Amino acid sequence: MIVRIMGEGQVRLDNGHLTELNKLDDELLAEIESGDQPGFRRTLGALLEEVRRLGAPLPDDALEPSELILPSPDATLEEVRAMLSDEGLIPG
Repeated sequence: MIVRIMGEGQVRLDNGHLTELNKLDDELLAEIESGDQPGFRRTLGALLEEVRRLGAPLPDDALEPSELILPSPDATLEEVRAMLSDEGLIPG
């Protein structure tokens, strides 16, 4: 799966990692719904860090279609809320 982190680039991520990423995604969703700004900031950072850690960066000149788009690390709670689907940021 190709994942884009807005403002950073793309990484190739094995679909097998989605289960562990969904735990952080569920936590992020709960923090957005409750308006927990400090929790949101912490969990968004942790989610993006896991994607970076587990994924393999694509070259900067690669333009592959992204199957998943994640917000930038400095995105606001409101910006991330606008990106959410019923399943959060990560499907599954």
